[in-house]
Amino acid sequence: MGKSRFHWPCFPFLKLSSFRRCSLSKRSLIIASACVVYLFFMVSQVGYSQQHRDRRTDKEKYRHTGGLYNLDINGALPDSVDLPRASFVVPTRSNVVYITLKSKRRKPANIRGTIRPKLRRKVRRSGSDNSAFSLNKLATLGRNGGQIKRSFARETSRGESRDVDYKSLDIIHKPVIDLQSGSHSSSIRIYSQRAPPWFSPQDVKAMRFLADAKVLRINEVSRGGSPSLLIFEGETSGSTTSLNDTKLSNVCGGQCGVINSPVDTTEVFAFHLDRVLGLNRTLPAVSRKFSFLHDGQPCPLVSWDASLYPEGLAAGWSTVRLTWEEYQNSLKQRCWHKNTSPKPDSGCSTVHHYEWSKLALFDFLLQIHNRLDHSCCGFRPRQEDVCVELGHHAECQDQSHIQLTNIIHRGHDPRHLVFTNNKGFFDRNEDNLDFRLLEGIKELPEQAVSVLKSMRLREKLLQSLFLDQTYWESQGGRQGIDKLIDVIERRAKVLLTYINAHGIKVITMNV
Repeated sequence: MGKSRFHWPCFPFLKLSSFRRCSLSKRSLIIASACVVYLFFMVSQVGYSQQHRDRRTDKEKYRHTGGLYNLDINGALPDSVDLPRASFVVPTRSNVVYITLKSKRRKPANIRGTIRPKLRRKVRRSGSDNSAFSLNKLATLGRNGGQIKRSFARETSRGESRDVDYKSLDIIHKPVIDLQSGSHSSSIRIYSQRAPPWFSPQDVKAMRFLADAKVLRINEVSRGGSPSLLIFEGETSGSTTSLNDTKLSNVCGGQCGVINSPVDTTEVFAFHLDRVLGLNRTLPAVSRKFSFLHDGQPCPLVSWDASLYPEGLAAGWSTVRLTWEEYQNSLKQRCWHKNTSPKPDSGCSTVHHYEWSKLALFDFLLQIHNRLDHSCCGFRPRQEDVCVELGHHAECQDQSHIQLTNIIHRGHDPRHLVFTNNKGFFDRNEDNLDFRLLEGIKELPEQAVSVLKSMRLREKLLQSLFLDQTYWESQGGRQGIDKLIDVIERRAKVLLTYINAHGIKVITMNV
């Protein structure tokens, strides 16, 4: 027993001694067999580790993609689906717009409240200077390019239009072809099967025309003492507008739009806000760039409506003339309510009672004072505001006789208003809002107020404004648009508080 214990530690040494005494052939066979066994062992270990790694990778892939793709009920994915390259989610609703944002915005947001405006005095221009501005600029471009084939500097009588034929201005015509006609993509982005429900088919058609139509000619129309209009006529497949009044045939022979100044971008925002609230009182408006105007800056384009000039451009808008006292009296009379004709001595205008409620709500959210408060009597104006520069603010001492302005309706429809010249202000703080716009209003439209209460105003405005790519980018993308909506949301909260505090009724106004 003791001898066996002694020989056990020496066993490897004894085996090695016997291995040396073997013949060379036996030793080679033993070494080869050991190498084969070792090689088989290594290969099996490598295969096991690779299989374990593949299983772990599959689990990670399933964990990362299992929440995004659910293409097969049993969990098996079709062979045609390439998961690493898939970068979109199939929407569950047909009318959902997915907004893709850029990491950097091209231009800062064009908001007067973002940067403190410079206190400088504006230089007033006469009506003749404004009317000749665009034509002088076009003439300069034509002379520089040597492409003018006819003169358009002749004097025009009141109400007459001056035409600029694009075919005679190659320096202007070529960029329009390259930038608009040559590209098949539209600046109106509608990615779902249909536009948002607050837009009618006529709205979408007008927006696409204003944004993408090939420009045939531009008419600059002088209106006497009023600022001139710069109207462009676009090429369409067919004439969509029929003018019954021959006085306007020299202004627009088909479908046209009015080109406004780049500083009037509120027109575009006002159009989308009007449609989201369900008021439907503004004309379609988009933002568009013209390489030959305003150094290529985006300009708001508003759809041309000849019915606003039933007696011709020389006569001006079809307006309602009321003083502030007469306006307040018409609110008390509830003129044309329930289609009841007012008495001859009631002092009522042709406008339906509900129209004033819609106008007041719309103007308060955008703080548009050029209709109901032309003299800036309901807030503290700045020295550079037009009402102060022109001396209108001094009229507030006799507020009852102040004339309402820009109260416009169509010639064939005197009961309903049309909201034009929608110059709003986003830099007016909540402690300086114009509550004079709401004075005398006892009812407000239920549809518009329900949108303000639903907490979905931002969602709808984002979805609506995203359609106009040029306007979206000109305001700094999502960041700039959010700042504009922030202002509207704060004013909406103030308005809802005002409604509760003054007991204003919220009723249906389907008129």
